[in-house]
Amino acid sequence: MNKKILKTLEYDAVKTQIKPFLSTVAGEKELRDLLPTSNAQKMQQWLAETADASRVLRWQGGISIPKLADVKPHMQRLRIHAALSGTELAQVGRVLFTTGQIRSFFENLVADRGEALPALAVYYNELVILPELTRRVNVAIDGDGRLNDEASAELHRIRQAITGTENAIRQKMQDYTRGKTAQYLSDPIVTIRNDRYVLPVKATYRQKFGGVIHDQSQTGQTLYIEPADVVDMNNRLREYTLKERREEERVLIELSAQLEPEADSIENNAQLLGHLDFLNAKARYAVVIKAIEPEFSPENHVRLLKARHPLLNPDKVVPNDIIIGEDYSAIIVTGPNTGGKTITLKTLGLLQIMAQSGLFIPAAEYSSVGIFKEIFADIGDEQSIEQSLSTFSAHMVNIIDILSGTDKDSLVLFDELGAGTDPQEGAALAMAILDAVGETGAYSVATTHYPELKVYGYNRADTINASMEFDIDSLRPTYKFLIGVPGRSNALEIAKKLGLDKNIIDSASALTTEDSQELNDMIADLVARRNAVLTQQVELTQKVIENRQLKNDYESKLESIDKERAKAVEEAKKEANHIVADARRKTDKIIADLHKMARDGAAIKENKLIDAKGALNAMHQEPSATNNRILRKAKQAKQVPLLVGDTVLVREYGQQGTIVRKLKDHKFEVQMGILKMVLTSEEIEKQTNQSTNEPKSTKKKRRNSSSVNTNKAINRAEASAKLDLRGVRYEPAMAELDRFIDKALLNNLSSVEIIHGKGTGAIRQGVQEYLRSHRQVQSFKFTGPDQGATYVQFS
Repeated sequence: MNKKILKTLEYDAVKTQIKPFLSTVAGEKELRDLLPTSNAQKMQQWLAETADASRVLRWQGGISIPKLADVKPHMQRLRIHAALSGTELAQVGRVLFTTGQIRSFFENLVADRGEALPALAVYYNELVILPELTRRVNVAIDGDGRLNDEASAELHRIRQAITGTENAIRQKMQDYTRGKTAQYLSDPIVTIRNDRYVLPVKATYRQKFGGVIHDQSQTGQTLYIEPADVVDMNNRLREYTLKERREEERVLIELSAQLEPEADSIENNAQLLGHLDFLNAKARYAVVIKAIEPEFSPENHVRLLKARHPLLNPDKVVPNDIIIGEDYSAIIVTGPNTGGKTITLKTLGLLQIMAQSGLFIPAAEYSSVGIFKEIFADIGDEQSIEQSLSTFSAHMVNIIDILSGTDKDSLVLFDELGAGTDPQEGAALAMAILDAVGETGAYSVATTHYPELKVYGYNRADTINASMEFDIDSLRPTYKFLIGVPGRSNALEIAKKLGLDKNIIDSASALTTEDSQELNDMIADLVARRNAVLTQQVELTQKVIENRQLKNDYESKLESIDKERAKAVEEAKKEANHIVADARRKTDKIIADLHKMARDGAAIKENKLIDAKGALNAMHQEPSATNNRILRKAKQAKQVPLLVGDTVLVREYGQQGTIVRKLKDHKFEVQMGILKMVLTSEEIEKQTNQSTNEPKSTKKKRRNSSSVNTNKAINRAEASAKLDLRGVRYEPAMAELDRFIDKALLNNLSSVEIIHGKGTGAIRQGVQEYLRSHRQVQSFKFTGPDQGATYVQFS
């Protein structure tokens, strides 16, 4: 990206706003070096990293990284076997400690939330934790770079000796300040000269103390004397102090040597912490400017909804929709001076550059950006009324440079294109320049005052007019960007509002060309139509809100009714099952008696017994949720995917629309007449004539297959004392089992074998429950390979 566009669009001012959120030198360096990328994959990666950092900000208040110095020079010194100072070691120790804290922070956060942070994981997982080295450095060095007593046992012993000697010296010196000798002192205090404790003695009494004179006052009336009986103690103190320095140097060298093998890891950790700090700053900045993550359009469609310039006061700036690339690749913007044309240009360019830098943009949800290798701009300062040839020449030189570097992957912004020369020639030149840009395939946006360009924007393919709205009543611009509506000339209306004589205005109107007047009338009509559409849209939006409320109330009540009905049905089924169970117990007793009578020789028709018991079993109902209307509706919605171009029914209106864009979070942009709406998948229904029902032939085939399996099972049951239920569905299998047991008992069989296989275990479990509740079953146990059969013994 060329540096000129970054300066023109004030890219550095945006980075200046991010800087206060940084706490590491590495993060500040990354911000200074930040430039927009022209690589789509890298841009999406950067945006994903910012998105993950924003999630951490929402979950935990952000990534807490303390102030960290640049340790890269320290690591370079370690590589040449140099020793670090206490301050430098303290800075390294802070990096080591922060590394462990940040690694644990992310691991605990991901574990607690149960959600991954894939874009950040590649960084925090790369952090190398050095627990022993971290403990050693932070125990030895305090935050200010001073060696602690625990740095070594020898240093601890020496400092204890220093403390004891200083206390002894101080006690001895205080004896001089409090005793009879205090009268010989200028002040009853103890002070230090040349690192030795001394007393301020009056010059006339120097002989009273002996010892060593270290200094005197400016008047010579006071001598700073080290008494003779303190000299030896001061000498010992000096000796301990020298030992302390030597031990501190030794400890620093030892710590530096321990850090040297890990220099690369420490430097990389500092770099990773700086990058995480940078991402955290981007996330915090996004919150301040109320920015969102833009979607990336592979087709290079730029769609900035309610876009705001990040350097303007968010409470005062007017948000605008700026769209280019979908239906047109060039925009001609007209409108009054100070109406916001230049700011609109800069907003488009700056927000695109921010997105290509991995920054969130101040716009509404569902905004999308493309990717441009170059963004060019010819935007000057505020233009004065007088345009000189030198100004025009400067613009031409800039435009020539732009045209030489423009290609299909470029975005070109022109402010007051063709201004500064004869209006007719300027307009012709502007149209030729726009044609040249269009031939390259680049996107372009140009502001102008020339009426000829309004016609150009109407007639040229892939080109659209736009304007900045102006309120005639208040004589002030509204700063609203209107796509599809060229700006009209308001000079005569403004003059009339300001009180210019009517005759002058009439004369001016007569002098204007008929084409110009017709153009203004056309623009006025377009503005009126647009305002009418906006009014209608507001009314429709209000109706949508009311209908949604009614729909929510209806669905809430319907769901409550469904729950109550389902509960009542379940209770009824349970009660019915109790009745059936009681009847079944009585029936079992009757059948048992009949079996006994049969064994005694009485003739009983078997088919009547089987039919009677089968009818009782059919009365039993299992609780089921298959009739739940809401679940069935949700299941059906999942089975019908919604795609761009599908015709759908908007339930709230009962009108059909077309899906024009698929958005995130299962939302879709639906075109319904002149109205575009963002709706969820639950609010629309795909319109199709295709039936998802299973073909009748398939159903018939399945029924026949089931019937065949059951018949085979019956045949096997009649042929032997074994029942094979493998391959039979649960309900038919249980019915066949009941008939088989009755037949076995009527034939006076003492035992039978039921083959059910392992499978999912449903039939085996059903067989067990049936046998366990049957009065005539004495015992049963699993047999066969893998316990795939059950042996039953009757009483």
